[in-house]
Amino acid sequence: MQAIIRLTVCLLIFGAAPVAIAQDAPVVTEGFINAPLHKVWSIFTTAEGLRATGVTQADVDLRLGGHIRTEGETPGDAAIVREVLAFEPQRMLAMRITQAPVDMAHREALMRGWTVTYFTPSGEAMTHVRMVGVGFDEDASGKAARDDIAARHRQMLDHVAKQYWPACARCAKE
Repeated sequence: MQAIIRLTVCLLIFGAAPVAIAQDAPVVTEGFINAPLHKVWSIFTTAEGLRATGVTQADVDLRLGGHIRTEGETPGDAAIVREVLAFEPQRMLAMRITQAPVDMAHREALMRGWTVTYFTPSGEAMTHVRMVGVGFDEDASGKAARDDIAARHRQMLDHVAKQYWPACARCAKE
């Protein structure tokens, strides 16, 4: 109790610096890929795997502070570089864009956010992928960036999932 009182007194005397925190709801995109967890993890964390998502070039340095660099679906598209903020092998990957083409729509707003991707086994040969974009401002640019990231995540998950369809009886019915 004394610690709380001391902290309160210190804050009142010295003040507390305001901290800007984005108050947005996360942008959540989910899907199932009919492949085992280790295979899906490698799609998101290796150069060969990333090329399977539709990019033409990819370089991966999977370590804390490392970078994942991709170039677009057509030759000549400028690179996007993402910094690896955190990862737990075959469970979670957190990244943020650190370099994007200068003419990319909502570039600054996209670079203020980050994405956390979760990988969960859903049976022997199926993986649930949940991509969560956070940190986007509530202004017009931030809202447009949220829409953009939602579309990019959906496109990526659908592109990867279609490569493994229909690998199960349930998927064949859909």
